[in-house]
Amino acid sequence: MKELTEKKYYKISEVAEMLNLPASTLRFWESQFTIINPKRNSKGTRFYTPRDVETIRMVHFLVKEKGLKLDAAQEEIRKNRDGVNKKFEAIERLKNVRNRIQEMIDALHKLR
Repeated sequence: MKELTEKKYYKISEVAEMLNLPASTLRFWESQFTIINPKRNSKGTRFYTPRDVETIRMVHFLVKEKGLKLDAAQEEIRKNRDGVNKKFEAIERLKNVRNRIQEMIDALHKLR
């Protein structure tokens, strides 16, 4: 997943690209999760805040990686948002470390 920049709002296409998800998944999750509520302009264009994006990242983690059903994921975030966020952040850091180690291993193999 790509990192957030310092923008105040993101369009659905930007969020979809950041999270490597189809925009249709974001629209579906919006209809299923009361905790995902992007702002809209008069034309109906969705604008996500950085907090919205973090919420969607947590939903992605719970649904796609932990395998929770949508209602269970929403309840988990509602009951323990900080705990879910901490677990998510720890796993993301571990993935980054694993990727860096793999890059080092690949570089060592190229030296042989």
